[in-house]
Amino acid sequence: MNTAWARSICRLLVVLMALAPYQVAQAGMIGTDQMVASASQADRDTILNFVTRSDVASQLQSLGLDPSTAKDRVAAMTDQEVQAMAARIESMPAGADAVGIVLLILVLAAIWYVWRGGFR
Repeated sequence: MNTAWARSICRLLVVLMALAPYQVAQAGMIGTDQMVASASQADRDTILNFVTRSDVASQLQSLGLDPSTAKDRVAAMTDQEVQAMAARIESMPAGADAVGIVLLILVLAAIWYVWRGGFR
């Protein structure tokens, strides 16, 4: 039974690898201005995504600020202000990326299940 399970997993992995799209990597030089602009735009997107969340938008409205006005203010911010605010948003517990934590828990649970003899 154990070898049948391993063969099934191997077959599944072979099929998934065959179906996986191959990407051709291209290398090239990028300028500093392009890198700074893309980082700045990513930070602005982080702030705009935060402002457009329903709980944040309702909190802004309760404080008397229209969400569209908040978006206009984000557009008027300097790059340094955007970078500082995006860093604060990313450091907040509610803004953290929980997908990695959930994936780690699932992998650890699977390892524990197999180690305890779950596939016998």
